[in-house]
Amino acid sequence: MSAVTRTLVRWWRLVRRLPLGDLDEGALLMGFGAVIGVVAGLGVVGFYRLVDTAFYAFVRWPASRLAMHEAVLYRPLLTAVGLWAAWFIVRRARLPDGQNVPDLQLAVAKRDGRIALWPVGTRTLAAAVTLGSGGSVGSEGPVAVLGGAFGSRVGRLFRLPPRHLKILLGCGAAAGISGAFNAPFAGAFFALEEVIGSFAVGAFSPVVVASVVGALVVRATLGTDVVITVPPYEAIEASAVVLLFPLLGVACGAVSALYVRLYFAAQDAARQVPGPAWSHALLGGLCVGVMAFTAASVLNGDGHLSIPMAHLATLAWWTLLGITVAKILMTVLSFAAGGSGGVFTPTLFIGATFGSGLGALLTAHTPIQGASPVTWGLVGMAGLVAGATRAPLTAIFIVFEITDDYELVLPVMVVAVIAYAVSRALAPHGLYDGWLARRGEHLAHGADRTVLARVVVRHAMDREAVTVPPGATLAHVVAASERARQPVLPVVDADGALHGLLTYPDLRQALLDRGALSDVLVAADLAQAVPSVSQGATLREALRAMNASASDALPVVDGDGQGGRYVGLLTRHELLAAYERELVHEV
Repeated sequence: MSAVTRTLVRWWRLVRRLPLGDLDEGALLMGFGAVIGVVAGLGVVGFYRLVDTAFYAFVRWPASRLAMHEAVLYRPLLTAVGLWAAWFIVRRARLPDGQNVPDLQLAVAKRDGRIALWPVGTRTLAAAVTLGSGGSVGSEGPVAVLGGAFGSRVGRLFRLPPRHLKILLGCGAAAGISGAFNAPFAGAFFALEEVIGSFAVGAFSPVVVASVVGALVVRATLGTDVVITVPPYEAIEASAVVLLFPLLGVACGAVSALYVRLYFAAQDAARQVPGPAWSHALLGGLCVGVMAFTAASVLNGDGHLSIPMAHLATLAWWTLLGITVAKILMTVLSFAAGGSGGVFTPTLFIGATFGSGLGALLTAHTPIQGASPVTWGLVGMAGLVAGATRAPLTAIFIVFEITDDYELVLPVMVVAVIAYAVSRALAPHGLYDGWLARRGEHLAHGADRTVLARVVVRHAMDREAVTVPPGATLAHVVAASERARQPVLPVVDADGALHGLLTYPDLRQALLDRGALSDVLVAADLAQAVPSVSQGATLREALRAMNASASDALPVVDGDGQGGRYVGLLTRHELLAAYERELVHEV
């Protein structure tokens, strides 16, 4: 054993003996977040070095030994070989589906923040080969998952409880995104919005610390302009924000929905192509290589997928829209062929070209001169990200941090929100939740919706809830409320017919205003008509009904629902308790 190894072992044993349970929980998690931020930032740097190595092996080294006229043949073929190599790495390691951002979401919702490190490392290597050989994928996904896996591993080494594991996983994901884009705010909000699914105070501070530290580490080694260099651009006129940018939001929503549908359709189509799986990787990689070579590296850069905003601003609108179509096809083919990587950066690229092209078209054919193509491209990035990933807050923050321009905030917010709404109307899922849905997983804000859809109301409702008859006086109702534990009093007659629910605010107001009516006012006069649910309804249906009626409790009836005999009460507290019990059984 070397001296360095012995030193590390001694430090590790010392740290394991620290009384971590006696430390303040918030300070402990922020300390872990800072450490995870450092390692995740170094992971970003290491991943970029892997991409550089792959680019040298697949592009620069062959180019230095072949004549220029032979490039027409070798570049597409080497891209095909690169995508085959990425497919082979994953196949050889026998990796299951996953090791991506949706897998992080699944780990938070159903696996107590546990995700294995070695499969993620293998997938990261495959992503570096995909990028370096010319595949149209992003670098943000691999580094976010690598950071999340490291955070999970650290938490398990210190035997932290599941709620802390989930936060540390989010810390790693935030640091990865932050380092990849030099955007600490966007990294933090991406982890909170998409990975953890919660903006709870306990998660916010450590995630922000990790995100900031990750960005600082990458800045110190790679500089600030990692993915996008923004050239000077014109200010936006107020008339354009009101009249033109909403059109961009609608168009971005439609394009993002089309992009998502093509993304999954290409993977389905690849499974139907005859022949062995390795041939699919070669064929898809060859198509990607031809498009990349035709576009003279505009579509994939020098191994790292960058967005050349200054170059895009010089192109005609029809060229930009053509590049948008080509980039969508390259991206869906890269993943369908077996490539590994992220989808966030390609989505930003699609938004930049589409926004610039549509902006040039609208300003050329309308009397309103809104802004330069660069401005339209920056706003278009937010629209495509919000629509395709269903993460509007992340989309807004990442464009703001890229530009550091407050004047862009208003149009970015308008376009992102409109694109998000239009995309949801045109496509049931985004890139992340769509991947999960195709595997039978339905997550929302860190919760597993399949559990809510599996448990029925009869297993969660309170059959012993205190009720009052319709003719009960105010004194009777007050006495019943003192015995009740639920937030409402069902008004039920002797035959089990439901007359409505009596809420405590209504009861309080009646007591204040009763005056001369105190002797004649009865429970039926105060009861409010509310929707009811049947015993056989799912918790998901009941929660939707609660949210629609802005109520924290619903009466449960027998039969099919409305008009049935009252049998119990379902409160929001009991619904969530039943959900948590079911999750415990699954672990």
